[in-house]
Amino acid sequence: MDERATGLVLRLFPLTETSLVVHWLSPEAGRIGTVAKGARRPRSAFRGKLDLFHLAEFSFRRSRRSDLHTLCEVVLKEPFPNLRTDVNLLDCLARATRLLARCTEEQTPLRAEFSLLLELVTRLNTGGAGEFWLGVFEVKLLAAQGQEPDWAKAKLDDGTRAVAATMATTDWDSLAKLRPSEEQLRRLAVYLDQFIGLHIGPVKRLAKQAG
Repeated sequence: MDERATGLVLRLFPLTETSLVVHWLSPEAGRIGTVAKGARRPRSAFRGKLDLFHLAEFSFRRSRRSDLHTLCEVVLKEPFPNLRTDVNLLDCLARATRLLARCTEEQTPLRAEFSLLLELVTRLNTGGAGEFWLGVFEVKLLAAQGQEPDWAKAKLDDGTRAVAATMATTDWDSLAKLRPSEEQLRRLAVYLDQFIGLHIGPVKRLAKQAG
């Protein structure tokens, strides 16, 4: 029996000359891997629907022998095209995806985590500010995982500590009005790298692109 879900494409790569492996993040199915048979053929029904961070409704048939299930149908809901015009935004999403993989189990419901990543993707697609929104995502994801730092005791200056605490407790729309300095964002990023590395495992940031 086919199952239906909504998901974001986290990763995809060739399996054979004609097929793709597609990894999804879904609120209902969690992190799940599927095989899109024939997706690389010119006339495939999947053509144009599968790319990084596409939001889609999809159906799949569970495999009894592996963790890769058969992708049956994809209905593209939002391609977030602006992401593909800025490699730095994709770098931020790659970091977010690696963090998610570190701190979640496969094939378990991840409703809060899906909502956070979808919000991050949406914000980056519409307004950039990658380092800021990545920081918001990391702070809120740690809270969702029950691993939020005690910001009152964090080894940060008062201003950066206040920025982090605001990120943790304030909704995304209101955070759009927050104006931390570049130095505060840098200090918070360093702190989060160290905290995540200690409590979850290292998740390296990619080098910034020149220009």
